[in-house]
Amino acid sequence: MTAPRLENFINGVYVPALDGRTSDLIDPATEEVFGTAALSSAADVDAAYQAAAAAAVEWNRSTPAARQLALTKLADAVERRAAEFADLESRETGKPRDTLEAWDIATAVRDLRFFAGACRVLEGRAGGEYLDGFTSYVRREPIGVVGQIAPWNFPLPMAVWKAGPALAAGNTVVLKPAESTPSTALLFAEIAAEFLPAGVLNVVLGDRATGEAVVDHATPGMVSLTGSVRAGRQVAEAAGRRLHRLHLELGGKAPAIVFPDADLADTAAPLAVAAFYHGGQDCTGATRMLVHESVYDAFVEQFLQAVGHIKTGGPHEKGVFYGALSTADQLATVEGFVARLPGHAKIRTGGKRLPRPGYFFPPTVVTDVRQDDEIVQNEVFGPVVTIQSFATDDEALALANGTAYGLAASVWTNDLNRAHRFTREISAGCVWVNTHLPLVSEMPQGGFNQSGYGKDMSVYSIEEYTRVKHVMTFHGGRTVTLDDLANQG
Repeated sequence: MTAPRLENFINGVYVPALDGRTSDLIDPATEEVFGTAALSSAADVDAAYQAAAAAAVEWNRSTPAARQLALTKLADAVERRAAEFADLESRETGKPRDTLEAWDIATAVRDLRFFAGACRVLEGRAGGEYLDGFTSYVRREPIGVVGQIAPWNFPLPMAVWKAGPALAAGNTVVLKPAESTPSTALLFAEIAAEFLPAGVLNVVLGDRATGEAVVDHATPGMVSLTGSVRAGRQVAEAAGRRLHRLHLELGGKAPAIVFPDADLADTAAPLAVAAFYHGGQDCTGATRMLVHESVYDAFVEQFLQAVGHIKTGGPHEKGVFYGALSTADQLATVEGFVARLPGHAKIRTGGKRLPRPGYFFPPTVVTDVRQDDEIVQNEVFGPVVTIQSFATDDEALALANGTAYGLAASVWTNDLNRAHRFTREISAGCVWVNTHLPLVSEMPQGGFNQSGYGKDMSVYSIEEYTRVKHVMTFHGGRTVTLDDLANQG
């Protein structure tokens, strides 16, 4: 079998990087190189933006009905090739092949269909006569061209979360997938070329320098990133020099707050799933368990029992819940957090890389941590969970809000008043009650604080990729004077 050599997709065709540079693609489950991908320079990015700008002349003017039809056909085509997407994503991410079609690929199709329909029902304020003799109304228009940088943890769903609302709003796109997971973004763009004009969706491959070129270009009116807080700050600084609009979905450190009235058996198992789904490489995953002191010991015991049923392994092994960590760098990051644990922290299970090829790390639970510990304050982005106790509701809120992040959280209680208080006072973009992790296309996803700003999914995400214009029409009649305008104030 010939090793794949992936190229950029620009203006409807595959093209190699102009200087011919490539990077290796590594299977995280075997640590073996299985192909190469173009390593794009600023010149390649410029070529993609030129194609997007040319295509924007017509696509920006397309009707919502035309965009809906194109995106619906694209969603159907992705669904027909779900097995192919799952094969590609499994090899590049190490995820279990058995679940990819039902979870990641199906989610991407569902969200794309939502974007297709939602672009036809964007709402606006009513037009009217707000000044005598004049009629005003608001136009919601596409921004034009947008640059987007997607992460490696959910390659196809994140490509859809990026490109879907931008295309639905009438923009053209230059998308850079993660260096280690480019295949599904390319296949997505290739299929899209059947239904979208050339240049509407372009994909450039590359590393951090390529991403910097995507951001530091004069053409895009907006730049969108899903990534780490550090990456978000760098993108914000670069975009600020160009005054690009920004959409940033960054890291998380989601707390799950467990109260004494919660059914522990019905809490521990779903929280184990929410903590270790995709090996904890999910920014909304439950990473911090905050448990009332009266049920702390009982919860820890039940949680450890649930975690004991979680298996990590290769993409084609049976009974595997999550696979290898996505890259060697991510494995090193996780190992570093565990190695630096303070003396008072206790590893209750896991804690060491598995002795086999691949970037495998077992489910790891750490108790007796303190709020100012590094592992509590910073995002690990791996299969490591901490458990803390609290005595009062006020203390639970302080602990929950006591990090720089604000992406997601969950509250586990049967007390309706308590649930309302915590959903109101937790500073996070999504708060679940008696569940953790489910997302739906119709509701927004995005964070507060250092978790960024801007929303994915829902009509809010499509609005992110629009600009608002005021149009005023003079009806005629006598000449309007400055005194007339002053009196309207």
